[in-house]
Amino acid sequence: MSESNTGVFESQAPGTGLSAGSSAGSGVEAVYADLLARAPENKMAPRLDAMQRAVEILGSPEKAAPAIHITGTNGKTSTARMIERLLMAHDIRVGRYTSPHISKVTERISINGEPVADDTFVRIWDEISPYLAIVDAELESEGAPRITYFEALTLLAFAIFADEPVDVMVLEVGIGGFWDATNVADAQVSVIAPISYDHTDMLGETLAEIATEKSGIIKPGGFLISAAQKPETAEVLLERAQEVGASYRFEGVEFAPTDRKPGVGGQMISLRGLAGEYENIALPLFGDYQADNAALALAAVEAFLGGGEKPLNIDVVRDGFEAVTSPGRLETIATKPTVVVDAAHNPHGIRASATAFKESFNFSNVYLVVGVLGEKDALGIFEALREEYRDSTDFAVKIFVTASASARAIEATRLGEIALDAGFDGNDITVFEKLPDAVGEAMESAGAEDNSSAVLVTGSITVVGDTIMLLGEGA
Repeated sequence: MSESNTGVFESQAPGTGLSAGSSAGSGVEAVYADLLARAPENKMAPRLDAMQRAVEILGSPEKAAPAIHITGTNGKTSTARMIERLLMAHDIRVGRYTSPHISKVTERISINGEPVADDTFVRIWDEISPYLAIVDAELESEGAPRITYFEALTLLAFAIFADEPVDVMVLEVGIGGFWDATNVADAQVSVIAPISYDHTDMLGETLAEIATEKSGIIKPGGFLISAAQKPETAEVLLERAQEVGASYRFEGVEFAPTDRKPGVGGQMISLRGLAGEYENIALPLFGDYQADNAALALAAVEAFLGGGEKPLNIDVVRDGFEAVTSPGRLETIATKPTVVVDAAHNPHGIRASATAFKESFNFSNVYLVVGVLGEKDALGIFEALREEYRDSTDFAVKIFVTASASARAIEATRLGEIALDAGFDGNDITVFEKLPDAVGEAMESAGAEDNSSAVLVTGSITVVGDTIMLLGEGA
């Protein structure tokens, strides 16, 4: 295991969510600083009463439009973006709330596919802040933590959607389901992406426990649309739906991808929906898991627009899927050399993206730039990387371990030790304390090998976000 610290690019300004020298107005930066001054969700016990009090005092903005609510372990954001585009193709005005952001905090709150305008973001924050202060004071008088970072951002999203206004809200949970801040919304359709192990310290150690927490977004009289799940997970979701009187449909039973042909820039897919067959759809995303996400999104929109009984217009469906983007998900952000970023941050996600990478790209040498956050299964991530890239391919693999600007990032030297524990050879590991040095060295190495090499940046969304910002400014 070697060390290097060759500088190539200027780094992200720590803790701002904006790159150094960003042109974004100081108003957004000030709001983001206010948000960051609040406690993160993973530093406190689960609760929903604070959100319920806050939306009450704000006039119930979470009821301003019907909601489609999404949870799961992997694929939530991509599915949310597909749902958004399918609704937009039907001339429906959509507010989408997803997390985390890649480059700028306003990405989390989108209006019709675009981040909310800076002036709207700041104006609505200024309008709701006095009301949040009232709730903060009430909580502190009871000895409870004040409104957290994620709670505040979720309240801001609801207020923005009410102000616009939007016709439907597409909401991605932060963590879990029952106690997630987004769960004050009474979703008409609840979407559950594949459930695996993540945030086990908060959600439970078994798949059944994790599924129980996530099943909390299934509402009485609502409609559950679930991805294919493992038996113990599916059983929990089914029991919850039956308990609250929700309709339910599962991938592989009532809907599914029926055909998939990888191609340049994505894939052609065909889907069996709840109410019809939809063939020859161009999806500009890589991987069989994105075809599964597309089936999930289509079923959710069918359920929302017609109760799952009315087929959608195939041309509208094609237009919607063709417009889908999913930044940071097997996204090529540079060429000469090719640099691909993927925000997979748990073993399940790493394996899924690796399958898609090997199917969609043809390289002889892969330089992995990996950074992982402290609450994640770093050993499992590196074991998945070793098995998927070194052990099961003909790739020549080098790994550059590093850390993003996040305060939660695992220190690079420790990450190098974890890579060794996962079975990587010490000669194939180089440690870089700073991400710009790792990306620069990886690009220099790949660039010396014509078109046979690629750089793949993965392990956390923060390392992906920092890389996108670095190359956007320095490439």
